Amino acid sequence: MTSAPVGTKTKILDAAEKLFGQNGFDATSLRDITHEAQVNLAAVNYHFQSKESLIDAVIVRRLEPVNRRRMEMLDAMGASPSLEQIIEAFVSPVLEADELNAVPMIGRVFSNPAHFAVRIFQKHLAPVARRFDEAFALVIPAIPAEERFWRLHFMVGAMTHLLAMWDVLPLMTPLPIEPIHRHALVSRMVQFLAAGFRAPMAVQVAQESNAVERN
Repeated sequence: MTSAPVGTKTKILDAAEKLFGQNGFDATSLRDITHEAQVNLAAVNYHFQSKESLIDAVIVRRLEPVNRRRMEMLDAMGASPSLEQIIEAFVSPVLEADELNAVPMIGRVFSNPAHFAVRIFQKHLAPVARRFDEAFALVIPAIPAEERFWRLHFMVGAMTHLLAMWDVLPLMTPLPIEPIHRHALVSRMVQFLAAGFRAPMAVQVAQESNAVERN
């Protein structure tokens, strides 16, 4: 049985996703994308009108399934989730994405402040962030809202760094690491992040240290 031919629009999206992940959004031209996809510029203009619209389409194609999976995982936890379950619901839909090309591309998005603020957070992630903040508030009630904000962003930062460095991590150590074993990687990250979420606040640590010094 032969597979169905890939449509022109999908070819363009696949090529753009690959090149955006490898080279970044600004360094990738429409000519690069048409060459990779083996289509002409008229096809890009027909389906997406502009590079900006193409970037939006590439991002939406990957983020919407991720966010939907995140919400499904939160809903499945019931009323008493663990901290580890909530963290896993946030990171695993990204790190265990089916399409490997999407991993570095998503990393590029999160590591580009302008693209992230305008294209991602305002359009796609604000409701997700509120939902996760509410979930974290339930399981770590002693941590105030401002501290939760920072810890959630530290979690995003750790995930973003991993995504951005995905392809080169094996080159950075003589150890036989294999990021492609993603389920084990998620488990490792969840344990690390859970310890951070449970850690005493910096102000609290400083106060306790000062009290010890005075005594």
